[in-house]
Amino acid sequence: MPVHSLPAYPVGMSKSRAGPAAPDVDRAFSWACAVLVLAAWPSAGRTQGASTDGQVRLAPVVVTATRTEESAFELPASIDRIGVETIRDGRPQVNISESLGGVAGLLARDRQNYAQDVQISVRGFGARSTFGIRGVRLYVDGIPATLPDGQGQITNVDLGSAERIEVLRGPFSALYGNSSGGVIQVFTEEGSGAPTLGASVGAGSYGALRFGLKASGAVGAFGYVVSGSTFRTDGYRDHSAAERNIGNAKLTWHDDANRWTLVVNSVALPKAQDPLGLTRAQFDTDPRGVDPVATTFDTRKTVDQTQLGIVYERRIDAVNSLRALVYGGHRNTEQFQAIPVGPQASPLHPGGVIALGRDYRGTDLRWTAKTRLADAPVTLVAGVAYDALEEHRLGYQNFIGPTLGVQGALRRDENNDVANFDQYVQGSWQFAERWTLHAGVRHSSVRFSSEDRYVVGTNPDDSGRLRFGATLPAFGLMFAATPALHFYVSAGRGFETPTLNELAYRPNGLTGLNLALGAAKSDSYEAGVKTRNDWGDVNVALFETRTANEIATLSNVGGRSTFQNVGSTRRRGLEAAWSRDLRENLRAQLAYTWLDARYRDTFATCTVTPCPVPNLTIPAGNRIPGIARDSLYGALAWVPPLGWRGGVEARALSRVWVNDANADAAAGFAVVNANVGYVARVGGVDVTGFARVDNVLARRYAGSVIVNEGNSRFFEPAPGRNWTVGLAATVGF
Repeated sequence: MPVHSLPAYPVGMSKSRAGPAAPDVDRAFSWACAVLVLAAWPSAGRTQGASTDGQVRLAPVVVTATRTEESAFELPASIDRIGVETIRDGRPQVNISESLGGVAGLLARDRQNYAQDVQISVRGFGARSTFGIRGVRLYVDGIPATLPDGQGQITNVDLGSAERIEVLRGPFSALYGNSSGGVIQVFTEEGSGAPTLGASVGAGSYGALRFGLKASGAVGAFGYVVSGSTFRTDGYRDHSAAERNIGNAKLTWHDDANRWTLVVNSVALPKAQDPLGLTRAQFDTDPRGVDPVATTFDTRKTVDQTQLGIVYERRIDAVNSLRALVYGGHRNTEQFQAIPVGPQASPLHPGGVIALGRDYRGTDLRWTAKTRLADAPVTLVAGVAYDALEEHRLGYQNFIGPTLGVQGALRRDENNDVANFDQYVQGSWQFAERWTLHAGVRHSSVRFSSEDRYVVGTNPDDSGRLRFGATLPAFGLMFAATPALHFYVSAGRGFETPTLNELAYRPNGLTGLNLALGAAKSDSYEAGVKTRNDWGDVNVALFETRTANEIATLSNVGGRSTFQNVGSTRRRGLEAAWSRDLRENLRAQLAYTWLDARYRDTFATCTVTPCPVPNLTIPAGNRIPGIARDSLYGALAWVPPLGWRGGVEARALSRVWVNDANADAAAGFAVVNANVGYVARVGGVDVTGFARVDNVLARRYAGSVIVNEGNSRFFEPAPGRNWTVGLAATVGF
């Protein structure tokens, strides 16, 4: 629930295997989750104020999801703010998924595979992505981490210096452009006060080791935070070792009317082994193993990214202010895949090694006015945004003679450019004492172009262009029944263009981009209630999204995924979240999600490639894969400022279908995690230590699935019982 930032302690879990034929188990699971949520339901009739039992309430949370600072309680949208305690207390600080478990409607899964990004979906959007994050807009300190084609990554976040994470879900996500599910924003803390220097070290199961350093402070109007971390692991599974290095700097300067912010960060993944997924038989027999092709071809990935952003803000007068963002960066990626040698004999095959060089840049210019209309407060925001991506894509064979897993002959060479130019305006107007109107519109234009530089023999020139455009309105109405009870409704239209990775291959085996792929458009609706009283803080939202021209997998065979537009889909569900300070320093949290996501039209896919004619029918009514129908999260944490602290966290997830045919499913599971720590102040040094155990009950389960994997290697196993210990010290000067 957005009003509290609670420490939540990650989980691992498992339930007995529930394959495709377990409807009674699913129904029982749903009812159990619902009962637990209702048991915590507060009395909405109580008014806000001091608690009669001495409960200490936290201050209302302020968020910037609407591009101005506002209380999340006052906004007609589902918004969560995860604070620094949740991000760092008793956590390894390695993956952003550690901190997002308590957000209703969001599913973030650590794949135990650092060659692929964390798997994130919001209200069912983004679930089909096999690598990277799509369907959800990502920002780090205001800089887009989602490229103009709609795909992003968030591996460059240094959690050791992150101050908060904001998650926006539902219709108002459309005001950020090429996204339908939601918006995730990460903010680095800002330097203030006397200089401090901190160091941290953490170690855990499977050879995990992390070191971190951070310096922060302020000198007059100048503030600074500089941090870095290095992490390595042998991996839970065979062939899953990785190393990752992150650096981040945030510098600020301000006077009475002006503010400058400079952000520089980098991430390097020197080599991350890719263990791929497992078939059902492999998962049941040896979840820590890998398919032999992973070692035969030494599947792996390297990444190197550096970016810089500058934000200038100026308060012109009591009404008007301006903000300008300029950013740019470069990212190199090289990935070795397990594509057999035979298919690469075709002169049209692009090879088993992908090498990408990406330069990206952009700007966002924004004007804000806070004034009055009809003697009632009104806030207006208007702006323009431009983002551009220049990609140099190379493809090579993954063999030289009999030697496999090495870079061989060149098979693909093309320049791909993507750019968007968007204009937006939005505002809020409290036109009556209890009523507030929020509305906005964004016009987005996205252009793709491809220049083929590999025209050899029978391999033709596949250059081409695509353009997409959409006007995206959003509307919300908030009614304050009492100061402690608010009702709201909202609606909006969003769209998703295909990403460059989804355009990369044609289904008929020919070379070049799949220029026949179109954009998906969605209509979203939401109704909710928010309460704050002595029983706790509660958010409940009902939502539905209907998507036309949905993008889905056409084929995924031989290491190549192709995509198609398949008609309409429907995602509808319920989100409920509760949090409360049970007593001073004792905090509790519950979050439940019910999500029904289905295809509404029949379509066909391919089980072979090339795919001249689809040969597998997917009936209307099938569930969209990669999405759990039910998710339940609970946490209890004892967090005094000094001395002993600890917490326990539990999470349950219903089964997850692995493909559009709903032929198999990862079983539902439930896991428990626990941690204990100690905080001390010794002289001028603050010292924190912790120990935690994840998956306390040693459940066996699939932590994530690879949707529509053509070799039936759907399952990515989660670790059994595992441990982490950490120690951090901060000294002030």
